[in-house]
Amino acid sequence: MKILILGTAHPYRGGLAAYNERLALQFVSEGNDTDIFTFTLQYPGFLFPGKTQYTDTQPPEKLRITRIVNSVNPFTWIRTGRRIGKMRPDILLIKYWNPFMSPCFGTIARIAKRNRAANIKVICIFDNVIPHEKSIIDRLLTRYFTAGIDGAIVMSRSVGDDLKSFRINIPVIFNPHPLYDNYGTPVTRDEALKRLSLDSNYSYLLFFGFIRAYKGLDLLLQAFADQRLKNRKLKLIVAGEFYESDAPYKEQIVKYNLGNDVILCDRFIKEDEVAVFFSAADLVVQPYRSATQSGVTQIAYHFEKPMLVTDVGGLSEIVANGRCGYVVSPDHQAIADAIDDFFANNRKASFTEGVKKEKTKFTWDKLTKSIMEIYNEI
Repeated sequence: MKILILGTAHPYRGGLAAYNERLALQFVSEGNDTDIFTFTLQYPGFLFPGKTQYTDTQPPEKLRITRIVNSVNPFTWIRTGRRIGKMRPDILLIKYWNPFMSPCFGTIARIAKRNRAANIKVICIFDNVIPHEKSIIDRLLTRYFTAGIDGAIVMSRSVGDDLKSFRINIPVIFNPHPLYDNYGTPVTRDEALKRLSLDSNYSYLLFFGFIRAYKGLDLLLQAFADQRLKNRKLKLIVAGEFYESDAPYKEQIVKYNLGNDVILCDRFIKEDEVAVFFSAADLVVQPYRSATQSGVTQIAYHFEKPMLVTDVGGLSEIVANGRCGYVVSPDHQAIADAIDDFFANNRKASFTEGVKKEKTKFTWDKLTKSIMEIYNEI
């Protein structure tokens, strides 16, 4: 089949680009003619909270990536839609994460489908239907986008429920986020700690990914101040770029006297560094206040690391409580209790075995199969 993926890809960085590129590689491996159309401009600089939107890595091999879309220039939307219509892909696949992209993606999809002879089917993979950080025009923008699609993949059941408030007359399949297996292979714990200049006599928690209020780092810092954890040889690695002021978090570190126990790697973690951070960790902690799903869990599965997640969104659907780690309420006391249990009762070995068994559920071929099921139902 001919597949066209519309969304973030090289030279843009981050989980969205990694997802689209990995999915494209899966389609290619299955014999499909696959292209990615990405942005010439994804966000205007003043709207992007990080330091840069771009990666300095080489483009992925075996993929055709075309930079064509300016997210705020409607003339490029028209040009892109017409070009897709002429290309006649069987499936136009859009990864959707934020209502800001609704006018751009929704218009491109509508223009592409005007070529009725091409019979293009628009299928969306939803990260979110309703964003974590809401604005008053979100529903209007999302309604415009969802009105132009023919089918959907949702990666958590909560997102599926959200989608029902916009569309109930399209086929929808729940398919969890596949493994992020494109960050290399694990290294030994000793090698990882050596490369990070960390003391091998300590155990390590890992909070990974960009930092915003909904991710609950403040809850984790409060939990980490629990006296039971202070009495253990335990440190917390915070690895990710702040997408908001870091001042409140640094104030917490001072308030709770955690300066010697929290390791701040407050920058974007490059792809070739991801394996090192996860290989160093004993437990990956995601203390989110809200969520739909998370790519961090799927990196942790790839590196076979136990996890602690909060019972929000679809996280509890992905992490088997008591088998792969913990699912707790988004509360600092519950988080501290679980961390203490992990080390007091030596759960690492049994949880790691659970992760190894559970990870087999999250493969990319299952996602492409779900997409084809949606296509055939349409």
